[in-house]
Amino acid sequence: MYYAAESSGGSALPLLVVVAFAAFVYFLMIRPQQKRRREVESMQSSMGVGDEVVTVGGMYGTVVEVSDDTVLLEISPGVTAKYARAAIGKVSRKAPVDEDATSEEGESAGTADSD
Repeated sequence: MYYAAESSGGSALPLLVVVAFAAFVYFLMIRPQQKRRREVESMQSSMGVGDEVVTVGGMYGTVVEVSDDTVLLEISPGVTAKYARAAIGKVSRKAPVDEDATSEEGESAGTADSD
């Protein structure tokens, strides 16, 4: 009887160690990986025609066409290749945005609303 009462008092420490280890693993491994995955997904969804990209295999190319799951890349003048959107590793250079065209679109939309 005496031994059973004595050993039941220290059972909270191992549970605390397990919880602390789980929190440690979450904040040092799982959370940063989720953040990187979200950044890659946002980069792949914001990809547009004219962007220069690098595939996960190391192929450099310019985006010619973007569909739901695939991207058509021009890898050399006149040579195109179809890749999965998930195979795009990074956008090395975004296509230049023509500010004159975007400002004209905004002005025409603004005048159409006021009529």
